[in-house]
Amino acid sequence: MQRQRFIIRTIGVAAAVALAATACGPQKSESAGSTPSAPSSPTAGATPEASPTTDNKPGEASPSPSASASASPSASPSPTVKQIMANGDDTDQVRELQARLRQLKLMSVAPTGFYGSKTTAAVKSFQSKNALTPTGSVDEATWKKIQSASKKPTADELRPPTVNEVDAPDPRCMEGRVMCISKESRTLAWMIDGKVVSTMDVRFGSENTPTREGVFKVDRKEKEWTSTLYHTSMPYSMFFSGGQAVHYSADFAARGYAGASHGCVNVRDKGKLSSLFGQVNVGDKVVVYW
Repeated sequence: MQRQRFIIRTIGVAAAVALAATACGPQKSESAGSTPSAPSSPTAGATPEASPTTDNKPGEASPSPSASASASPSASPSPTVKQIMANGDDTDQVRELQARLRQLKLMSVAPTGFYGSKTTAAVKSFQSKNALTPTGSVDEATWKKIQSASKKPTADELRPPTVNEVDAPDPRCMEGRVMCISKESRTLAWMIDGKVVSTMDVRFGSENTPTREGVFKVDRKEKEWTSTLYHTSMPYSMFFSGGQAVHYSADFAARGYAGASHGCVNVRDKGKLSSLFGQVNVGDKVVVYW
């Protein structure tokens, strides 16, 4: 019995130490030209490859075995058919879709590659205007019409150098002093009593080291800090969830969204973050949401 209690206490201490460790830093496994893995999302759905169906429409029920058996080989989907895009997908094809919708004045936010609520609304609008069923997801007919109505996006259109447009604040951001952080628009809005004071671009962790979502509080601030696990510099750190913090990232400033953090919220504008660091107090709210 005493040995069991000792083992349980040992595991508990190890877990606490792991949570407290400042694990943030740039992901080194991704090359400068690669696209980072998407932050995990509770709403993200399976891609068509992960969940195939007869017409490649995600979320649609698969046919019964008898129906599949009676179908002729010619009824199989063509391998050349464009893949469908839907809410929850995160791909380069989604980034192209968003750039084309932006050309058509149906989206105002910069392309992120993540198919969220703004992309769904823009696709529905396009479908309604073009005599297509307004599902909000992209099938082959919708994709062909969007392509014919727009031009192939340039590199700057796919990854614009300008600041991301701020997402609509989460309702939890509307009271008090809040760092309101949207994963969909990749922005941080510093808000006081429902009013946006300043905004900045942010970057998150990869799929393997996601930035946690929810409501938190700033528990400590460190103007100069170095990750105890990755030994990378983390200036203007504002810790809100164990080792995860809002902080300046030289890697983000240099590589942009070609990289990712190990869970922290990276900021690439050092001047803006320096100003924000001086305004935020320990105890202020942090909201991270999709």
